[in-house]
Order: sequence, then structure tokens, then C-alpha cells
Amino acid sequence: MSSGSGRIIPSHESDTDTVANPHRSVCLRIVPFLTLGFLAAYIDRVNVGFAKLQMLHDLNMDDAAFGLGAGLFFLGYVLCEVPSNIILERVGPRPWLARILVTWGLISTLSGLIHTPWLFHLSRFALGVSEAGFMPGALYYLGQWVPAARRARVIALFMLGIPLASVLGSPVSGWILAHLSGTGGIAGWRWLFLIEGLPPVLLGVWAWFFLPDRLSDATWLSPAQREHLARELAADGSAGHRNAELSAAFTDIRVWMIGIMDGAILLGLYTVAFWFPTFLHARIATGYGMLGLIVAIPHIAAAISMIVLGRSSDRRGERRWHLFLPVVVGALALGLCGLPGHGVVWLVVFGAIANAGLLGALPTLWTIPSTFLQGRAAAAGLAVACSFANVAGFFATSLMGAALTRFHDAGPVMWLFAAVAVVSSGLVFMIRAPQPTPADATPARDAEHERLREQMVQ
Repeated sequence: MSSGSGRIIPSHESDTDTVANPHRSVCLRIVPFLTLGFLAAYIDRVNVGFAKLQMLHDLNMDDAAFGLGAGLFFLGYVLCEVPSNIILERVGPRPWLARILVTWGLISTLSGLIHTPWLFHLSRFALGVSEAGFMPGALYYLGQWVPAARRARVIALFMLGIPLASVLGSPVSGWILAHLSGTGGIAGWRWLFLIEGLPPVLLGVWAWFFLPDRLSDATWLSPAQREHLARELAADGSAGHRNAELSAAFTDIRVWMIGIMDGAILLGLYTVAFWFPTFLHARIATGYGMLGLIVAIPHIAAAISMIVLGRSSDRRGERRWHLFLPVVVGALALGLCGLPGHGVVWLVVFGAIANAGLLGALPTLWTIPSTFLQGRAAAAGLAVACSFANVAGFFATSLMGAALTRFHDAGPVMWLFAAVAVVSSGLVFMIRAPQPTPADATPARDAEHERLREQMVQ
């Protein structure tokens, strides 16, 4: 095809010019919902760290009993993760994600009615069962819409729900404990569960009516845009030679490597999420409202890190070093958090670096499975890796609770978690998977470079 100036225009360059950017439309329509869902999930998962400040006395529990209860969430999560994602692949994302949101929101709200340690343990296990499948389901869903070269930055936007849960949830949780305690004769920690369990129910209702199941259902994209996205996603599949057999989710060693790395990262992340309010509360005499604001600082650092590292990984078309280096830095900072004698300032600084490094690596990690799995294997493989990794959540809570109860010292456990994270992150160099084309290398630019090279050869 030629232009008025006589320049030869590659056919796919003209296609790109005639198709308005569909990636932006997808991000605006789908990613905010998934981010809000993950935000709600993480708030309902970790707000128990704030509820603990009042709940232990009311339920007559110690740190070990609390740690066990918090860890039982992950046992329920692990048991149901794979079945949940297999069902999602069969029935479609819209009804199943809606079901997950509504059921976990209701169970979280009902947790405000518990009155014995046994019911606390049961409620946490039930919350894990009901929430199982949301994160791997969302990752699988994004893989049906977002090409590999753009996936790290989009997954970073989705996973912003993790730090935002603390940036927004910690001050809100602190405010609820400070201002609603005793209102209507109800304890503040009960208000915490009752209020913060409602948003996922509303999101689930929205998903049922408005979330598109597949690309062909996206009426807000033009036919040309849907075709353009379909070609890009098909090219990803052919380039990676991905396995679609369900058995690959269980037999491909790379799936288990992903799970090990994610689990090692989660050891550090859940230590900060569940226990940072306790560490700060022991060092500073302040109200719950101010405590919530201070707890938000490490999570603000993590949100910035996720966006920066996700964009950098896509722009450079590089995954391994964007995972390994942040994990090492974050793990070292986590180990420093465990040294005795820190004041509040240094504890917050080291906590911020640890959270930024560990959480900043997660979006890059979760771009890798879809480069060698597709279809039902991708749905199950993501769930296998997530469920295996979340065994770490049980240890991050139960081991820390036991250490604080028996030895009154969290340092050795944090050093252990830091060492595991550093060693495990090295597995990324053993995973054989195609690296993405840098996102900045557009088809038009590549075609132009090829044309100029051929002219030079002639």
C-alpha cells in the first residue's frame, strides 16, 4: 500500500492506524473491576490484623490461637483453589467471579457475629474456601484479553489491590476501631467485619450483570478492535507453543517453580500485612487512627514499585531480573526489620523497602505461566501455583504467632522468611519460557526497520 508521498506502508501499520487503541479500552472497562475486587479481597483477608487489637481480649485468645485462626484461611483457600478455577474455565468468568465475590463478602460480614475462638477459626476457614479462585481466576481472565507484551503493567494495575487494601483499608480500619467502638453496644472489631464485608457483595452483583465473559461479548469494542486483539492473542499462543492439556497444570515443573517463588514472596508480604500493626503498636503509644495511617506507608511504597517495575518489565521485554533483584532487596529489608532495637522510624523504613521489593516483583512473576500454558491448563496451572504458594500464608501467620507467644521475639522467623525468599527467587533463571517482545517495539516500527535493513543490503 502506498501513501500520497510515495512511501510504502506495511499492511499491518495501516491496520494499526485504522484501529483505535483497544488495549486502553480493555483496561478502562475490565481492570478497575478486578482491582476493586482484589482490593476488597485483601481487605477482608488482612483486616483481622487490626481486629486482633481488640478481639483477643473479647474472645479470650492469645497470639498463638490468633495465628492459627488467621492461618486456617489459607488452608481453606489451598483446598479449593484448583477446583474453583477449573469450574470458572467451564462456566465462564462472569457467573463464577460474581459467586466468589458475593459468598466471601457475606462470610466476612458474618464474622462480626462470632463469640468464641472456635467460631473465629471456622469463619477464617470458610472465608478461605469462599474466596478461593478469585486471584488465579482474574489472572486467567486477563490472559484472555491482554497480549503478553503488555501483561506485566496490566497485572500490576490489577494487583494494586494488595497495597491499596492497606493504604485505604488501614486508615479506615483504624477509624472504625477508634470511633465506632461501643456504637449500638457493638465492639469496634465487630463493626470492622460488618462494614468491610459489604463491598465485595456489591461488586459481585455488578459482575453478574455487566462483566463480559469473552472477547466476542465486548460490545464496547468495534469489530475491528476485537479482530485486532484476537490476532495479537493468537500470535502469543503460536509463539509460545503453549500446552492446553489439563495434565500440564500438575506435571509441568515450571508451575511448581512459580508456586515456590510466589510462596516465598508471600511469607514476607503476609508478615507485613498481618503483623505490622502489632509491631508498631508495641513501639508507639498512639490511637488506632494514627496507627492506621502509619501502617499505610509501606503499602504506598509498594504501589509505586509495582507500577514502575511492571512498566519497566514490559518496556524492556525482560522478566527474570525484574523479579530477582526486587525480591533480594525486599528480603534484605525484611531481615533488617527483625533486628532488635529499632525505633518506629527505622521499622517503617525497612518495612516500606521490604514491601516495595517483594510486592513489586509479583506482577512480573505472574506474567510467566501464560507463556507456556493455555486453555484449561492455564486455568488449573494458575490455581495450582497460587494454592501451593498460599501454604506460605499459613506459616507466615501461625509460625509468627507461636514465636511471639513463646519467645516474644519475631526476629528469627523474619530472618528465615528473608533467606527463603532470596534462595527461591533464583529459580526464575531455571524456568525456560519465551521472553515477550518489548512493548515499545510496535509492528509498524519493526516493519520499517526491516524495510531499511533490506535497502541497506541492496
